[in-house]
Amino acid sequence: MKLENIALFDMDGTLCDYDAGLFEKLEELRSSDEPTFHPPIRSNAPEYIKKRSDLIRRSEDWWENLPRFQLGWDILEVAKELGYRTMILAQGPRKNPYAWSGKKKWIDRNLGEDQDVTMTRDKGLIYGKILVDDFTGYVERWLGWRKRGLVIMPASKENEGYSHEQVIRYNGENLEEVREAMEKAKLREE
Repeated sequence: MKLENIALFDMDGTLCDYDAGLFEKLEELRSSDEPTFHPPIRSNAPEYIKKRSDLIRRSEDWWENLPRFQLGWDILEVAKELGYRTMILAQGPRKNPYAWSGKKKWIDRNLGEDQDVTMTRDKGLIYGKILVDDFTGYVERWLGWRKRGLVIMPASKENEGYSHEQVIRYNGENLEEVREAMEKAKLREE
């Protein structure tokens, strides 16, 4: 059985601008006497900001209306040009069914209802020749099973300085390097 040329695409921070979407909603809820907090919201944010962020993420509508993230769309265009079968590989939050349904609605609106989708708790289990993902934790898990897999990582503050021999960090200026690596991966023998 011949393995397909599949390119797996993450959503948040890859095809969707999760941080910009969260920042916009946090700003709508911010009082004029409060400081501004920019995502990603980690341990440095006060508890009330973390709770507001959780409330925002519980909205199906918020997930459905996230803005596009251009770096991911650049890579998606190259994958389509090269004839890859594209599949959305989204992580579904354990306790937030609204995220699952909102993500599916986003996919339908932006990529069409026929777009292949896998929502999972463990991205490492899903086959593809290429993974396009910004989050190092998912990348490491996926590469643990793919000794010849290729990862294209849209650049972000969170993955700044990350390095791995099978990962190309795409910053908007090295699309030709990305294209060449994707062509090579497509032609790779099984």
